[in-house]
Amino acid sequence: MIRWFEWTGCFVCLFAGFLALLYRIRWLEQLSEFLKRTRENLDEASRRRLLENRRRLQEMRTGHSLWTRLEQELCYSGWKLRFPAWNAEWFLAGTLTAGATLFVLLLPFLGWTGACAGLALWFFSVYLALQAGKAAAMRSVNDNLLKFLDFLGSYSLTSGEITGVFHQVSRYVDQPMQGVLEECCYEAQTTGDLSLAMLSMSEKIEHPQFKELVRNMEISLRYCADFTALVSSSRRSVREYLRLGEERKGMLREAVINMLLLLGMSAIVFLTVDGLISVSIWDILGYTLPGRLALGALGVILLLFLGQMSRIYR
Repeated sequence: MIRWFEWTGCFVCLFAGFLALLYRIRWLEQLSEFLKRTRENLDEASRRRLLENRRRLQEMRTGHSLWTRLEQELCYSGWKLRFPAWNAEWFLAGTLTAGATLFVLLLPFLGWTGACAGLALWFFSVYLALQAGKAAAMRSVNDNLLKFLDFLGSYSLTSGEITGVFHQVSRYVDQPMQGVLEECCYEAQTTGDLSLAMLSMSEKIEHPQFKELVRNMEISLRYCADFTALVSSSRRSVREYLRLGEERKGMLREAVINMLLLLGMSAIVFLTVDGLISVSIWDILGYTLPGRLALGALGVILLLFLGQMSRIYR
């Protein structure tokens, strides 16, 4: 009788174990199917947006959706060249997933306030990384644009050989210009539509002079076969743009020095007042309404200054 109970117990345990194993496998299959459908939906949305962007370029329309703007940010920052498989959907999904994971990890140790602060810091870091990439790309194009024009001027450019010229010139310029020139060549050879390939190339770099040059070349491509005059006039325009950029950077350096002097003088004033009054000036700034308003106004001024600095420094 005891042996019969032992065999029955083993059978029940084995049966329960197999059921749990099958249920777990089924759950993993459902999760895998869900992830597969999600990936297919994201890729399909990216494909549709790409087709819509190409249609917009062909029709010369200027409308931009949120996804298109995010895709442009990835292109302008150079992340799209480093990670070609990325698109706006995958980037946003990855950023939100990483943020949610960080929030869950910080919540037991820092509480709701600390977890929210860590989440805000994560999104702010991603934004700063995008802006830093865009600024680096702008500086790289500034350094290589005249070189690009000099190489173009050394060729007898015609519409039939311009893709070959782009491919040869791309070896002597740095990223991101090198990448977009090579992509333009491959797209033109694949689709046979050089005009659309050049318009698409102009949308991948934020630099205004590069956009203007490529679009002027695309227009000239339809009406004449010689780009010599266009390259010559563009060279003068780029030199003027770079000269004005250097003047703006000089003004920016003076503004930074003035701002640092003002901050230093403000700190000296605060320390002096703190020694003259009985109440701590830091308690007034941190725990009273006028003090918080003053700190808030100072923070807004600094943010506006940093925003202008980032625009001028590009």
